[in-house]
Amino acid sequence: MQMTDIILKKRNNEELLKEEITYFIDGYVKGIIPDYQVSALLMAIVFNGMSSQEVADLTFAMMNSGDVIDLSSIIGVKVDKHSTGGVGDKTSLVLGPLVASCGAKVAKMSGRGLGHTGGTLDKLESIPGFQVEESRDNFIKQVNEIGIAIVGQSSNLVPADKKLYALRDVTGTVQSVPLIASSIMSKKLATGSDAICLDVKFGSGAFCKNLKEAKTLATAMVKIGHHMKKDTRALLTNMDQPLGNAVGNILEVKEAIETLKGNGPEDLVELCLQAGSVMLMQAKIVNNQKDAIELLKNNLQNGKAFKVFENFVRYQKGDLSYINDVSKFGVAKNVIEVKSSFAGYIAKIDTENIGIVAMNLGAGREKKEDKIDYQAGIIIKKKCGDYVKVGDVLAILHTNHSEYSNEIENIIKSFHINQEKVDPIPIVYDIIY
Repeated sequence: MQMTDIILKKRNNEELLKEEITYFIDGYVKGIIPDYQVSALLMAIVFNGMSSQEVADLTFAMMNSGDVIDLSSIIGVKVDKHSTGGVGDKTSLVLGPLVASCGAKVAKMSGRGLGHTGGTLDKLESIPGFQVEESRDNFIKQVNEIGIAIVGQSSNLVPADKKLYALRDVTGTVQSVPLIASSIMSKKLATGSDAICLDVKFGSGAFCKNLKEAKTLATAMVKIGHHMKKDTRALLTNMDQPLGNAVGNILEVKEAIETLKGNGPEDLVELCLQAGSVMLMQAKIVNNQKDAIELLKNNLQNGKAFKVFENFVRYQKGDLSYINDVSKFGVAKNVIEVKSSFAGYIAKIDTENIGIVAMNLGAGREKKEDKIDYQAGIIIKKKCGDYVKVGDVLAILHTNHSEYSNEIENIIKSFHINQEKVDPIPIVYDIIY
């Protein structure tokens, strides 16, 4: 078998065999096949696409390029959730403990934030003492005992994806549904859960800019899951405004705590109920969405979900005194109200710009090696459909930086105000099975 023949075959829009895909992935990971040949194949895939069978075979080969986690010793159905990334997306901090409180088993491996989107591990590490590194035995023991663990990914998890993504990033081959879908699903499948719930976001603050793109990606990932005999479902959710009100690590942890106590913002609660209902059905806890949502609502109100969150933080060495008294987290030196100069209805929010402003305030990373200021971030005070008067506060910036005038200006530009009444935007648009 020759890599040149594989490149020519895909260039001619022919379907690659499983053996050919495995040969290319194995050879690239081992360093036998050079970057320039893989770049040529990636570009051919971008132009000609891949069949659903090819995508499944690519995902399988990538998944098996490194560690594949065995979770069979965890009792019950293991459900995982993955988001394609958004601004203010603290869903896992609420959703994980919430579904675990209903009897589901959540064994989750997460990542860090980069650019305008935040990362679950960064939010958790803003809790003093919290450890995201666990041995596999402790990880499994924790899920068996309290129903949930969220840890960092193994360094040898899907090494093929690490190499391929770095190459795609510098060869103009990032934007390809087969390559994006196989990248995401190879990591999810390698972590060993029985069922996967995908939160595929679209809009100004998401990777997919419109509903059509999100549906195409979600459908491709669900098909991969079905090929691998995994119960995989995807929610299509809106990211045309930040999720909830808080953007930034400590601020989002505080909002997650309030939500687990039954006092969360409407859009975050709705997303957690919808995604949670899917996960409870996947875990065979309930038979229908109505029963699932009733159970989830009850556990938000009766304290069971928050109790699981407390246990989760305690097991992973976080300081519980901060969870029970959020004022201990402290506040950034500079807290600045950004007020509206116009009256009218919030018609649109440039969510990606909100995320970039939060990053510039210190809440995120532009490069992987950048350090995060856990106190930095933004509280959004007005959402799409809200009416504002002149002088109303649009957002509150939190930063330890001494200069922030550009960020104030960019926040003002992010809010588009119309005179005509605008309806609030829904959070969940569809569910793909």
